[in-house]
Amino acid sequence: MRGRVSRKLTYSYRFVSITALFVTSILAANILIVKQISIFDLTLPAAIVIFPLSYIFGDVLTEVYGYTQARKVIWLGFFCNLLLVAAIWLVGILPSAPVFQAQAAYDRILGSTARFLVASFLAYLAGEFINSYVMARMKMLTQGRWLWMRTIGSTLAGEGVDSAIVLSLSFAGVLPAGILLNMIFWHWVLKTTYEALATPLTYWLVGYLKQAEKLDTYDYGTNFNPLRLG
Repeated sequence: MRGRVSRKLTYSYRFVSITALFVTSILAANILIVKQISIFDLTLPAAIVIFPLSYIFGDVLTEVYGYTQARKVIWLGFFCNLLLVAAIWLVGILPSAPVFQAQAAYDRILGSTARFLVASFLAYLAGEFINSYVMARMKMLTQGRWLWMRTIGSTLAGEGVDSAIVLSLSFAGVLPAGILLNMIFWHWVLKTTYEALATPLTYWLVGYLKQAEKLDTYDYGTNFNPLRLG
């Protein structure tokens, strides 16, 4: 009788660590977005403090491990976010204990309308996949040179799409068109600036991982379909 052969997938603790940091950035941003902060007289969601980190870690994943692995992590982040939102919603509708006197505050801080959730999920998927795709394509075109150009270029594309989708779907018809366009523009500029300032960190992390993993992936022959997980 023939024995059954199983294939084991193994991932280094470094890959798992970058994945965990990526997912944590997504989940934290989903909670922090409820607060608005003021930077240079601009009103912005507090998520801008941590959300750009997801693009930095996404760049690192694509640069070192390739688009295929980054694609899996992007979907993992999506489903983790979905689980978080479902848990918050479920806890919100469960009857409060008599000792809990903050149901209104819970609903106000953690409760989100369906419109905001749909906007957030669509923007996340579109932005992250465009970022990873552009990063992978530019790496092949530049033959692995000019990492700074690839990280900033992919962020310009990904963050631009993310900002346009999430803000348009969330506030179209609520805010005047001029204010909405101004908000989208400054979101895009500040997020990209964040990435540019973090370039030394990105260089160090990419260099460390390539040396430690003995890995530098080029996506020749890769199927870039975002729905393909194999």
